[in-house]
Amino acid sequence: MAGRKNRISPAGALALVGISAATVECGKLVLMVFPNVEVVTLLLALYGYVFGALGVLAAVVFVCIEPLIWGFGPWVISYIIYWPFVALTFWLLRIAKVKNRWLLTGVAVAMTFLFGVLSSLVDVGLFTGFFENFISRFAVYYARGAVFYAVQTVSNAVLFPLLFVFLSERLSRIKRSLYRG
Repeated sequence: MAGRKNRISPAGALALVGISAATVECGKLVLMVFPNVEVVTLLLALYGYVFGALGVLAAVVFVCIEPLIWGFGPWVISYIIYWPFVALTFWLLRIAKVKNRWLLTGVAVAMTFLFGVLSSLVDVGLFTGFFENFISRFAVYYARGAVFYAVQTVSNAVLFPLLFVFLSERLSRIKRSLYRG
């Protein structure tokens, strides 16, 4: 029975995933007034880092909620790939015992850049129906969204060093209280 103290109850896990996904969705909706200033990367990175598999599951739930609100479009494919990957990456960083705020920020900024590349690849590659002049069309498409990607990148470059360590410590306290049994 001693091993059971290190596990969260199924009800607790379900509540944690639901609350995590809800805070991501609410955070995204609250910041919509500022185009591409986003908290989704920070929150999903935190949930993956602190809660591991449950954080990844919260990312999946968030991805499932989004098209119910906004409808389906090419962006859904990018979300299905990207957001769980963010939580998984930060879970792996925790397993690797990475705690340096600047390294964590660098990973978040690099991933934010990759989101722009991924979403442009999905839009140009899958939804134009042809691959002629793919590189030049991709470059134009990516350049068209560069201002938005830059805002996302800067927002994460500011939020991560300011909030990640502080919030991960607070979430770790919550995690310890949930896992007490």
